[in-house]
Amino acid sequence: MLFSRFRQIGRAFGNAQRFRTIVHVFLKYGYEDLARKLPLPRVWLWLRTPGFRRECAAARLLSRPERLRKAFEELGPAFVKLGQLLASRARLLPPEYAEELAKLNDQVPPVPFAEVQAVIEAELRRTLAECFRSVNRKPLAAASVAQVHPARLHDGTVAVVKVQRPGIDRIVRADLDIMARIAQLLEDHVPDWKAYNPTAVVAEFKRRMEQELDFSTEFAAAERFAHQFEGDPTIKVPRVFRDLSSRRVLTMERVDGIPATQIEALDAAGIDRAEVARRLGDLTLRQMFVYGFFHADPHAGNVHILPGNVICFLDFGMMGFLVQETRDALTAFLVAVVKREERAATHALLVLAGVELEPPHPGLEADMAEFICRDFSGTGRDFVFLQLLQHLFRITARYELTLPPEVFTVVKALGQVEHLVRALAPDLDFLEQARPFMRDIHSARVHPRRMMRELLLFGGETVTTLRALPLEFRRLAAQLRDGKARVNFNIEGLGPFNETLERVANRLSFAIVLAAILVASALVIRSGLRPEWHGVSIVGLVGYVFAGLMGATLLLSMIRHGRM
Repeated sequence: MLFSRFRQIGRAFGNAQRFRTIVHVFLKYGYEDLARKLPLPRVWLWLRTPGFRRECAAARLLSRPERLRKAFEELGPAFVKLGQLLASRARLLPPEYAEELAKLNDQVPPVPFAEVQAVIEAELRRTLAECFRSVNRKPLAAASVAQVHPARLHDGTVAVVKVQRPGIDRIVRADLDIMARIAQLLEDHVPDWKAYNPTAVVAEFKRRMEQELDFSTEFAAAERFAHQFEGDPTIKVPRVFRDLSSRRVLTMERVDGIPATQIEALDAAGIDRAEVARRLGDLTLRQMFVYGFFHADPHAGNVHILPGNVICFLDFGMMGFLVQETRDALTAFLVAVVKREERAATHALLVLAGVELEPPHPGLEADMAEFICRDFSGTGRDFVFLQLLQHLFRITARYELTLPPEVFTVVKALGQVEHLVRALAPDLDFLEQARPFMRDIHSARVHPRRMMRELLLFGGETVTTLRALPLEFRRLAAQLRDGKARVNFNIEGLGPFNETLERVANRLSFAIVLAAILVASALVIRSGLRPEWHGVSIVGLVGYVFAGLMGATLLLSMIRHGRM
């Protein structure tokens, strides 16, 4: 118990030091205006060395987007990953910030192979020789969270082994806690940031990073992804070796293909690019709207092409999931947009946001009509999913609608696939390919078989509810009889008033105590209580000094909150 307590104290101290480092870095790169809006200890703003001022002056020569990228790079893995997520979310940042954050480099110097071997042996509880016939000491890639080494299994299978960097989970988890704290401060104290919902963004990012730190989630995702395309000859999913994998080690079959954007190499290999583009679009739409489980990061590095126009997906650390209700609402929205029916599109958007039963939003339907006219006029070759994402976010922010994060993940992934399709076959109309697919999915909602299945499900839930009602009524009656039933009222908007009232009461109590100490010190000095220093009572002097410190503390608190 005592050891656990000391460990908690040590973790809290370490987090405080890290928090101070993060604030220091952002101040260095010119974000003092933002820091002044947050309730941070102002002493951090005043303790500036000449070296710190020189660093600030050098940072001011960079553009604001460059400064943000530099700050993220200096703060390490978790912030680099957050920057990459923000760069992929056109809804969150202006284009110049997204372009700059896209330059964030996740490649870092590799850790020594001895440390890699120690992680493998500790996780798999066997020696390296017992696990593999051979492992190349030189990594294929070294990123901030893990590095990948070529390997060969005892049966001769060529594989790759992904090994987590030692201690990275502790570092990342500490940064995630601090990010959540900063996001809450921004949402509470900077009104302009509230529309961007920073706490939700950090919560989603935290969930993704926790998945990325647990390789067992990734190999489970790879197996599920392979199962849903089982028997499909157009796709290849690398095999996962469960007995050689754990939370920090992942061993997969090595597949050597050609990245989807290396056009010359594809042509030299005799690949039919138009057929690959068509297959890629079909596979992507099936993932999202048929299975509801999809690859959320299908960039060129994660999509390789094999002989026979076979598409191979790699890296299953970032996956998306759509429940049936969200799939149906998103499909209805996209079908209505494609058919240019602004009323149906508006209703589907409200369903996605979960506010379809609330009072109407004046002007929303007109904005939706303008959105459809701007983004869906012309051919699908002119259509850009990432522009759709930007415009959709502007509408939701204007009307304070909160869409599920997975909706934006879907549109972002569609934008990445659209980019690959354009590179592979510029003449292929990806939107035209999607139209009949979306119509079929939408029509399937009223298929008799599905309606019968949902009716049976509804009937079963209704019977269960009716069976439980008598018991619930008896419980309510018993609570009323015993006086245990309570009704709670929550009045919105009193939070700031209560905080102000509490602060005023605390300052008033503080001032009364301060005045009492001053009066008592004066009486002690007047009485000549010994011991004395130069004829003045030392006890009285100590009282004056203590009162002075209390007065200075009260004054600083008032200045910090901007109230005198």
